[in-house]
Amino acid sequence: MNFKLNGQTKPETPFWALPAADHLKKLDSSEQGLTATAAGERLRHYGPNRLNHKQPNSAWRLLLAQFKSSIVLLLLFATGVSFYLHDRVDAAIILTIVLISGLLGFWQEKGAADAVVKLLAMVQINSAVLRDGKVCDIPAQDIVIGDVVDLKAGDIVPADCLLLASANLFVDEAALTGESYPAEKIPGLVAADAPLSSRSNALWMGSHVQSGSGRALVVATGENSEFGKLSSRLKLKAPETEFERGVRRFGYLLMEVTLILVMIIFAVNVYLHKPVMDSFLFALALAVGLTPQLLPAIVSVNLAHGAKRMAEHQVIVKQLASIENLGSMNVLCSDKTGTLTQGSVQVHAATDALGAANDRVARYAYLNAVFETGFNNPIDAALRRFKTFDLSASRKLDEIPYDFYRKRLSMLVADAGQHLLISKGALHNILDVCSHIEHGDGELVELEQAKPAILERYKSYSEQGLRTLGLAYKPLASGQNGVSGGDESDMRFLGFLTFFDPPKADCIATIQQLKDLGVTLKIITGDNRLVAETVSQQLGLGGSKILTGPEIARISDQALTQQAGGIDLFAEVEPNQKERIIMALKKAGFVVGYMGDGINDVSALHAADVGISVDSAADVAKDAAQIVLLEKSLQVLVGGVRAGRVTFANTLKYVFMATSANFGNMFSMAGASLFLPFLPLLPKQILLTNLLTDFPEMTIASDNLDPEMIEQPRRWDIRFIRNFMVTFGLVSSLFDYLTFGLLLWLGVPEQQFRTAWFLESVISAALIVFVVRSRKPFFRSKPGKYLLWATMAMVAATAALPYSPAADLIGFEPLPAELLGCLGAIVMLYIFSAELAKRWFYRFLQP
Repeated sequence: MNFKLNGQTKPETPFWALPAADHLKKLDSSEQGLTATAAGERLRHYGPNRLNHKQPNSAWRLLLAQFKSSIVLLLLFATGVSFYLHDRVDAAIILTIVLISGLLGFWQEKGAADAVVKLLAMVQINSAVLRDGKVCDIPAQDIVIGDVVDLKAGDIVPADCLLLASANLFVDEAALTGESYPAEKIPGLVAADAPLSSRSNALWMGSHVQSGSGRALVVATGENSEFGKLSSRLKLKAPETEFERGVRRFGYLLMEVTLILVMIIFAVNVYLHKPVMDSFLFALALAVGLTPQLLPAIVSVNLAHGAKRMAEHQVIVKQLASIENLGSMNVLCSDKTGTLTQGSVQVHAATDALGAANDRVARYAYLNAVFETGFNNPIDAALRRFKTFDLSASRKLDEIPYDFYRKRLSMLVADAGQHLLISKGALHNILDVCSHIEHGDGELVELEQAKPAILERYKSYSEQGLRTLGLAYKPLASGQNGVSGGDESDMRFLGFLTFFDPPKADCIATIQQLKDLGVTLKIITGDNRLVAETVSQQLGLGGSKILTGPEIARISDQALTQQAGGIDLFAEVEPNQKERIIMALKKAGFVVGYMGDGINDVSALHAADVGISVDSAADVAKDAAQIVLLEKSLQVLVGGVRAGRVTFANTLKYVFMATSANFGNMFSMAGASLFLPFLPLLPKQILLTNLLTDFPEMTIASDNLDPEMIEQPRRWDIRFIRNFMVTFGLVSSLFDYLTFGLLLWLGVPEQQFRTAWFLESVISAALIVFVVRSRKPFFRSKPGKYLLWATMAMVAATAALPYSPAADLIGFEPLPAELLGCLGAIVMLYIFSAELAKRWFYRFLQP
């Protein structure tokens, strides 16, 4: 049988049809796993355990991406032709400017990509692996063939594995099989031709453990796993985010304007018998000048800068585009435990069926909690802290793990010579498997006789804001050492376990801060209506409209969409209903964030516009989220929302600045080329104009923001951008034509004409940044220091250019002082007029 490491050569018989001992021998491994040395050698030889369909951080890939624009490629081609047929010096200058522009974009994006890699390393998924015979946590990408991994509830299966041992192990394989219910996994042999969903001894990369625990041997990693093969065949692409959709629509707008302008200018210049190559290069340069070439770099830098800023607020961004979604979010859905409450669940009391404190109830609850191995949860941790008991005469025999369908955890224990099945869980689910109630004195009563009193007491506890669980037990034969779901029947209800989790002290103020930011908080919880309502009142959400899980189950999706926007509290919600609520809110037109940290939150995290989890969450929840909080707190999230809005606002600033200035300049040059006997600017001068005006705008990520720019959620508005571009572009063109008129009236020669207009165009485009960056008057909104100094430096460099040694190469010559004074007056008049136009625009043209 031919078997090669990392699955590069398939065995003749599939791994699920062969004994585990055979695989351990073939892979030179053991049930104690690999040594660290052997694992390191395999990792170096076969590479990391990940799907390498693309390498976004490759330096060469980023560099080449700067020149992938069809317009830039066409310009490079035309420059090459011009190099041999025309002026080689001009062609070399154009080529140099294009390369400098591309290198600037590469430098910015490479720095952004490196920053993101460092941030993602803070929230990587780890797996428990046996190395040198000891269990240690290592990054999932460092797992290799032959490793032995330990798995528990909430873990993501890191690779394709053969199961060696299991304890009530149930795995959610919906991503691969489409089955909605988790599959039970047990060691053994499976027929070679068994379908994937029937391979009960195999675990698949990308699935996650729903309950129970297991130990497994890794047999395939990365692209050689079933999930890797599937994704490589389908090349699945993540759904387009709203931010990406906005950038795409903005690109379409620029493409339409650019193509129309270029075709008209080229045709007219050829018609006027101007040199074809000059006209072609001029038209292409106009196209490059109109396009904000550094937009991808500026967006990447803004997002990376925003991600670093958010990291300072304990918010780690896994997907950069989600920053805009976080800033645009106007509805946040969250569970209350740990987010709105302190998260330190405490036991209030352990009482019998009549409500009296009872040590037997506390002891049985302790036995159930202390032997639990499926999923470490706050409830069991609280029970272990509440009271401790001597368990020297007790031992665990078997366990039926908790799941979100039964809502019970059952434990078979040998205690003081008895075999007992002890179950705890949601009260109604416990009562469903009980036939009798046992009072504190041992008296047995028929369930139906005492059930009304139990439910009344449950209601009373809930109205006090206490979370209430039921506890039941059942004596079993002393020879019975194993149990199954069928044994959860004919049990005796023993008593109540009540818990409390007080609201966080600052939560009311934090909820108000979210409200002030235009974000409505909606609580989605599995707790019963009375508990949820009491806690919401404690949080200052009194008078909340409530919808319960049973009510949701009875209404249609359309009705839920109509109602969801007006509901503040969703109680008694089943895990599968969370996703339905999120989808209803999205269909109602909201940008929805969902904050969750459990196994049952995964589908809702996927469905939300922005999924938010915490670093302490179950691996599967952390993996599904786009944003991870290092601290489970709404206050942390408030800081993240503000940082996200700052990032988006600064990105839009660049769009406004670049499009309005570029459109105005290019519109002016296009018009001037029709009536001037020469080109108003040479192609190399147009490209230099674009490069110089883009240079200071690369600092926009660090610019200051007016408070009102982050008070409410903002979204891409292409109509608004188009109106802004046309309005301020025409104002710019008006003063460009004023400059043309002045230069023609003065009769300046051709080279001085180009020099003068270049100075006016670049300096006015630089200074107008201070006008368009804010809705306030420019003298009342302080720019960031880097933007200010970069702009001033660029203005000084531009003014000095005609007097530098490079002037002749570029086609410039010094200007007389009188002409410089006139140009300065035009620039000042332009700034003043743009300020007036801004007031008029935001008053009359803002959608």
